[in-house]
Amino acid sequence: MYTTAFLDLPPLLSAGGTLRLPGSKSISNRVLLLAGLSEGTTVVHDLLASDDTRVMLEALRALGCDIEQNGDTVHITGLAGKLSVLQADLFLGNAGTAMRPLTAALALLSATQGGVFTLSGIPRMHERPIGDLVDALRPLGCVVECTGNEGYPPLRLAGGQLKLSEPIKVRGDVSSQFLTALLLALPLVSQQQALAIEVVGELISKPYIEITLNLLARFGIQVQREGWQRFVIPQGSRYQSPGTIHVEADASSASYFIAAGAIAGIEEAVRIEGVGSASIQGDIRFIEAAQAMGAHVTSGPNWLEVRRGSWPLQAIDLDCNHIPDAAMTLAVMALYAQGTTRLRNIASWRVKETDRIAAMATELRKLGAAVIEGEDFIEVTPPATWSHASIHTYDDHRMAMCFSLAAFNPLAPTATPGKPVSVRIDDPRCVAKTFPDYFEALFQVAQTNPDLIPVITVDGPTASGKGTLASALATRLGYQFLDSGSLYRITGLLAVEQGIDLGDANALEQLARQLGEAIALRFDREHIWVDGRDVSEAVRREEIGQAASRLSAYPGVRQALLELQKAFRGLPGLVADGRDMGTVVFPDAALKVFLTASVAERAERRHRQLISKGVSVTLDEICSDLEARDLRDRSRAVAPLKPAQDAQLLDNSALTIEQSVDTVLGWWVAGWPHVIVRH
Repeated sequence: MYTTAFLDLPPLLSAGGTLRLPGSKSISNRVLLLAGLSEGTTVVHDLLASDDTRVMLEALRALGCDIEQNGDTVHITGLAGKLSVLQADLFLGNAGTAMRPLTAALALLSATQGGVFTLSGIPRMHERPIGDLVDALRPLGCVVECTGNEGYPPLRLAGGQLKLSEPIKVRGDVSSQFLTALLLALPLVSQQQALAIEVVGELISKPYIEITLNLLARFGIQVQREGWQRFVIPQGSRYQSPGTIHVEADASSASYFIAAGAIAGIEEAVRIEGVGSASIQGDIRFIEAAQAMGAHVTSGPNWLEVRRGSWPLQAIDLDCNHIPDAAMTLAVMALYAQGTTRLRNIASWRVKETDRIAAMATELRKLGAAVIEGEDFIEVTPPATWSHASIHTYDDHRMAMCFSLAAFNPLAPTATPGKPVSVRIDDPRCVAKTFPDYFEALFQVAQTNPDLIPVITVDGPTASGKGTLASALATRLGYQFLDSGSLYRITGLLAVEQGIDLGDANALEQLARQLGEAIALRFDREHIWVDGRDVSEAVRREEIGQAASRLSAYPGVRQALLELQKAFRGLPGLVADGRDMGTVVFPDAALKVFLTASVAERAERRHRQLISKGVSVTLDEICSDLEARDLRDRSRAVAPLKPAQDAQLLDNSALTIEQSVDTVLGWWVAGWPHVIVRH
């Protein structure tokens, strides 16, 4: 999961391969609530791990449900419709799929069993309307107080006296979640009579109601539906656990990879597993829209394969009421279409995590698109000329995921040959709401020319702190990390462990070529992993250092490790530290840093490090050793230690690591977008 303040996406040239998507948010939170209200224990498999499901699980725990979680499998022992906790303050983040149904369920339970509950969220949740649900609950006798602005959370639910003789009316033209909330809650109070819900106005997002009805049936509630205007919950309805239930993959999340296949699945299809033609989710009909734009799609019950069909994509004019969330992806696909795409009946975008119509229009224009927005529609005409864009995401997961598709801009029919643009996604962390590993999944199927992948090099003498700086930079940018200096030590460690003669150049070269292929290699901040084993301490042993020095003299070993270093250049970018990263290995690096510090300061650092490990050594000895190493490094016949001509020089003698990182990040931000795409 990316935790960076921004993520720079290099130009992407193709897509292909297989991925498995996380569970559906809409299904996950409905299933969690139903399991929490039911009698018995429900085992939920393939549960989505996200911010929205986390707050629902925390709320159910606070209400007294017994919950055991092991990865994406959760055991929930429900309340059987009876409150075991009569007071709770529930924080629900920005999860509408938790706020709306919990409000309805707790309002009804509070009115019949007593208890006081407060429900709140982040500031944006307090801007998302819930008045239509409140207006449906109050006539039933529920005491629902809006403690901030009327019609919006936060809410206080404080008892009441239920009156269920009349049909329950709820508006359906703002959000289907209000009807879903009532459908999920009313079985709790249906013991004495059947309960009817009447929808006022045209019901939007009908496929989400289909999901709700399908899941209610799985938990023993057979709702009788009269068109889309009236729903009847039979008398005596009672939630019963189905025992085990599997959450299918999220069809809304699938839309981004369907789009990637339609845009960039040129030589190979993008295969999506976990959702397919048998899906109960309405957003699976996104496939129809993608096909209308030109995508070639094949499918089975639990899988999809998508590749480019007609190209460029074709503009469409579509009523998107049936796929409100996935329709956002169509707006970005329109950048690759011929003509103007018009998406209609999307008023619900206005009341989501942000005003999505306004947000989408603003960010599409940054890329160069011509956009017309209305109360319930958006029209998108592709850019005549693409522009670099820093995409503001408005704390909205779907904005971040949709606009990642703009990184395929070199393929656009209107792209300028040889002049791709860079796309920066602000606050990529927001995808955690529904798809924490979205960008990792994207980079799993996206490909590009290695020359387009940005590299930052950090070179410098021994004990200058280059490894610490490079690792921290990689973390802050969300980039890959290469500790090049450890490669010789890793090779030396494996040679010693495998009993390879350090005089056998051919055997050592063969071993070096296995790194990263037959032998898995990963750098993780201060740790080095070889085939899943942490060798961070082992490679620092004196005997391993001596072995590394011996094998580094062999040209075949050096060539093998040079090729390995270059192979670390992976999406979305790389930070590499060493002594010749900017001069020899990555001479085309986007940013080159040459880090140094005075011998006295470097000696102090090394002295503190060695003392902490119980090594007895004097400062004078360390100073002499560093001076000798510096001389050897500068005098090497092959790749002597020196700054690249275009390197930024950074003396960190008087800087903390945080100050050094901020300095380099400042150079990076100041150079964007040209540090990413140079033409």
